Amino acid sequence: MRMIFVNLPVKDLPATRRFFAALGFTFNEQFSDEQAACMVVADNIFVMLLVESRFQDFVTGAVGDPEKDTQVLTCLSAATRDEVDAFKAKALAAGAREWKPNIEFGPMYGCSFQDINGHVWEMMHMAQG
Repeated sequence: MRMIFVNLPVKDLPATRRFFAALGFTFNEQFSDEQAACMVVADNIFVMLLVESRFQDFVTGAVGDPEKDTQVLTCLSAATRDEVDAFKAKALAAGAREWKPNIEFGPMYGCSFQDINGHVWEMMHMAQG
């Protein structure tokens, strides 16, 4: 099975872990330390949350500032519209900021927000049939 690892720079790793734990995510401690946290999204999907100095070890050039420029849109699927709304409510309660209004486009319904580091996250329900 192919796996995906999204790598994101973060300013405050303990606060970032608390934020994503409040959204219901768990962490693989085998691949986590004081400079990185391996957040489990699904059996084969992980987000490596790396302090900026550790993230710098993996890139050429400067580490961008997500507060100034959108670097990536990380979109997760949702089983229902209610799951979209509940996820956004949890994120906002944990310290996320509104990014764009919820969207409704044909069979798709979704939300977006900025996490505590400024990265943009979306959750999208795609009705079938």
